[in-house]
Amino acid sequence: MDRRDFLKKGALTLAGAVVGGGIISALVGSEGCASPPPTKRIGLQLYSLRDAMAQDPAGTLKKIAAMGYAELETASYDDGKIYGHTPAEFRALVEGLGMKVTSAHIGGGEPRSDEWWSRAIADHKAMGCRYVVIPSIALGETPAELDALCEYFNRVAALAKTEGLTLGYHNHSGEFGEIEGTTIFDRMLTSTSSDVVYELDVYWVARGGKDPVDYLNRYPGRFPVLHIKDESIIGNSGTLDFGSIFAAAYARGMKDFFVEVERYELPAEICVEKSFDFLNVAPFVKSI
Repeated sequence: MDRRDFLKKGALTLAGAVVGGGIISALVGSEGCASPPPTKRIGLQLYSLRDAMAQDPAGTLKKIAAMGYAELETASYDDGKIYGHTPAEFRALVEGLGMKVTSAHIGGGEPRSDEWWSRAIADHKAMGCRYVVIPSIALGETPAELDALCEYFNRVAALAKTEGLTLGYHNHSGEFGEIEGTTIFDRMLTSTSSDVVYELDVYWVARGGKDPVDYLNRYPGRFPVLHIKDESIIGNSGTLDFGSIFAAAYARGMKDFFVEVERYELPAEICVEKSFDFLNVAPFVKSI
């Protein structure tokens, strides 16, 4: 029996069951009613459960699988290890639970050598990733510094492409400031090759004073991966129009998206679970 069959057949019998930390199963709603089984291919950025992943990766992955998540994006890479496991070990652990690792946040903070990137790309290829994404980096303060960064992205993207992977960059809000009258993010998009893609974090776009739908429409094909994020639980703040965001993203080439919960209005696992539930029943998220 695979994970999805288990979730569907066990929804009623699991009602009221408690998993680690006293958290109700993802199949049980807050009022004791069985939630709909997963029908969408929804990804999770594992930074959302960063403390739990640091303490108990295997146990945390089991809880994530039970919630219904299908794809994962990692946020841990140190000396060839992912959450303390080799790439092959971590892949086996994830796939044994019916999920896949398709993306990874690596190489942030400052530029790395080609040698570092070659090893990192090989490790993440072994784990089954399609994307390696730089989560953040110093942008520079002048056009020349920003252009040099874009050339660095182009070089790393070429290394990734030779191994069948795609390099991405994840934005925060700082990219929507200006350097000499030009929005930094626009300059990055126009100064990097088409081999460099961008993981559009819709929450940080809005926090930067811009509209994620506008960027999706103006740069079709450059955002195959999105971070779906809110103040905490997806959909709770009412400040982002996720329906319009998903419509534009699908129309403009989105292939994957990952929930990311950075702040917690409830215990972390409940925030991640409720974010899945919101998207799983949302009419604007396509079914599997």
